[in-house]
Amino acid sequence: MRQNWIFFNMETSVLHFNDVLGSTFSITANKNGAYLEDLLVRYRAVLENTRKVTGVSASEPLKLAILSGFLLCDEIEEMKNQKSNEDKESLETERRILDIITRIDEIIPHE
Repeated sequence: MRQNWIFFNMETSVLHFNDVLGSTFSITANKNGAYLEDLLVRYRAVLENTRKVTGVSASEPLKLAILSGFLLCDEIEEMKNQKSNEDKESLETERRILDIITRIDEIIPHE
């Protein structure tokens, strides 16, 4: 496998992909080059995990890409749901604290 390369300046980065699912291409983005490289490493890990979980071989790159995309979407939805639940818990905690403060204010006379 040949190395990927990144060219970047202050405004854009170009990441050249070598042999990602049998394809070689470049993308240009308004992102930091190191960030793009990290994404590529993460994507390769997702592909490998998808291979292990589904049994789809690297010789079926379209299936592998579709399944990996689907699994990534699932992961994003789970993260959004988790965040939503955490937000709800945080709001409930805040409501309880404000209720306690209100009760304290009612009990303790103000000068």
